[in-house]
Amino acid sequence: MNKHPQQPKILKVVTVARSRLFHVESVDLEFSNGERRVYERMRPSPREAVMIVPVIGDHLLLIREYAVGTESYELGFPKGLIDPGEKVLEAANRELMEEVGFGAKRFDFLSKLKMAPSYFSSTMNIVLAHDLYPQSLVGDEPEPLPQVRWPIASMMALLAEPDFREVRNVCALFLSEAFLRGSR
Repeated sequence: MNKHPQQPKILKVVTVARSRLFHVESVDLEFSNGERRVYERMRPSPREAVMIVPVIGDHLLLIREYAVGTESYELGFPKGLIDPGEKVLEAANRELMEEVGFGAKRFDFLSKLKMAPSYFSSTMNIVLAHDLYPQSLVGDEPEPLPQVRWPIASMMALLAEPDFREVRNVCALFLSEAFLRGSR
């Protein structure tokens, strides 16, 4: 069985909408069996992002951040875009300093995730941060981000929290739990 079928031929790509943040494209495709379809996607970007799961003592460190898509405050892990020329762990340390006021002496890379690949080319790198020390950088957040310390011993109870629902955070939680369980 062929695991990787022949990729469709891209016949045409047209911008159908554009805003300050989003660039939507219409992609006219022809599949190897002759079928044609028009898909829409966010314009691919080479920039990746990083999400950091900070470990401080026997707790995870989370933040509450406003999410305009749901018009609510969401509980989750610090995250942000990787700047051009920055390595994943450099970006992780910078974002950690900007969003929670800590740096980390050690990181464990957990995974590289794709978010909704049918529509986006977005990639999120998930890392665990250990051996935290106080260090702040000015970030681009419009307000201070309240911190929540959550016991590692009951980390999976986060799944019952009504404001811990964002799928990247849930994935990071499961990846962290598996890693921490394996390193004990």
